[in-house]
Amino acid sequence: QVRLVESGGGLVQAGASLRLSCEFSGRSFDTYDMGWFRQAPGKEREFVAGITWHGAIMDYAESVKGRFTVSRDNDKNMLFLQMSDLKTEDTAVYYCGTDPRGRSNIRRGVISFWGQGTQVTVSS
Repeated sequence: QVRLVESGGGLVQAGASLRLSCEFSGRSFDTYDMGWFRQAPGKEREFVAGITWHGAIMDYAESVKGRFTVSRDNDKNMLFLQMSDLKTEDTAVYYCGTDPRGRSNIRRGVISFWGQGTQVTVSS
């Protein structure tokens, strides 16, 4: 069973940076494509960024392109989301997730395994 644990959220001011981490355990991390998602109050969970198992292909939501960078360390079973130039509209609970069927499912938000989430709050 895959287990995911996010960390790194917090309260920051607009324009600041933050890095989220997701620790993966239970299976071979280097065989799973991974994704970051977020859910703001009153809104549906949405795809933010994804990365293939080898780290060669990254996908981003239009709203975060140029500001967020997804990366991974397969030796440490870790997924990261570097967030820069944060805006108030980035306020949400951020989740990492994965699905054995890979990138296409992840981009569509079809996820088998979720973390518990980490809160990111951006103040103006």
